[in-house]
This record gives sequence, C-alpha cells and structure tokens, in this order.
Amino acid sequence: MELNAKRKTILLIIAIAGFVIGRLLVRFILNLLLGGTMFGGNFL
Repeated sequence: MELNAKRKTILLIIAIAGFVIGRLLVRFILNLLLGGTMFGGNFL
C-alpha cells in the first residue's frame, strides 16, 4: 500500500473514532445536566 493511502486510511479511522467519542461525550454531559441515565432506564 502506498504511504499516502495508508495515511488517509489511518486519518479516516481516527476521524470516525473521534466522531463517535464526541457524540458519546456530548450525550454524557447532557445526561449529567438533565439528571438522566446514560443508557436509559433504571439501574435499580
């Protein structure tokens, strides 16, 4: 694989992971502010 193509695939994987983690982080912060649970439902 060419170096440039390998670099693009690595950047794409990092971008997707960052997007997913960013979405979870926003959801986590909003849940803390609103007093909800992270995945819905009661744990008790």
